[in-house]
Amino acid sequence: MPRPALIIEDDADIAESVRYNLESAGFKTLVASTGEHGLSLALDTQNPPAVIVLDLMLPGMSGIEICRRLRRENQTRRTPIIMLTAKTSEAERVAGLDVGADDYLGKPFSVNELLARVRALLRRTDEEPRERYDDGRLAIDFDDVRASCDGANVKLTHKEFQLLSTLAKKKDRVITRQQLLDQVWGYSYYGDARTLDVHIRRLRQKLDTCGNCIETVVGVGYRFIGCGPLASSVSTDG
Repeated sequence: MPRPALIIEDDADIAESVRYNLESAGFKTLVASTGEHGLSLALDTQNPPAVIVLDLMLPGMSGIEICRRLRRENQTRRTPIIMLTAKTSEAERVAGLDVGADDYLGKPFSVNELLARVRALLRRTDEEPRERYDDGRLAIDFDDVRASCDGANVKLTHKEFQLLSTLAKKKDRVITRQQLLDQVWGYSYYGDARTLDVHIRRLRQKLDTCGNCIETVVGVGYRFIGCGPLASSVSTDG
């Protein structure tokens, strides 16, 4: 059965090109030219998209706001989102990634590259098992995108949660700074590596008394060590 793909793009020529190529690759597509219409289609419980191609600059509701709204909803928290942007500044790209976009492409872009990234994101989503981490103090529900410390919910941004999850799933293993940038920000990220350090610092602050679960390995990267007296490994359900 064809997988549904949603294209939210106000440039008719770009939208048609993406639609044609996604359908040629076996997807069933829906197209919205405004942010409001795109958000409505994304949240359609009868026909939820498997992947969303989202333009950053849209009339009315922006791509940033749409992405932020989608990550708040249970239905679309984990739906892969690729953001299209004509903006070239690092700040704009980081803003899109920070609110929950999984990847981005700058305009003009290669449709073949877009298709490759769509397939890669769907493979990653399909292969992710249902998992939880719980060491008695810090609990992470990877599927439901929730974390708590000593029973209190910790409010994290999408990017902060991705960072925590990436570290926790490789407990006691050192992950280099570049590996974290590749896995959390995407292989297309070429910005300042200090972005990672800022996010780690904020993540530790938000985790409060559980913030010491992340250990700095000077000159290399970071290691997740847990924070409970009997820290457990990641468990897989099903």
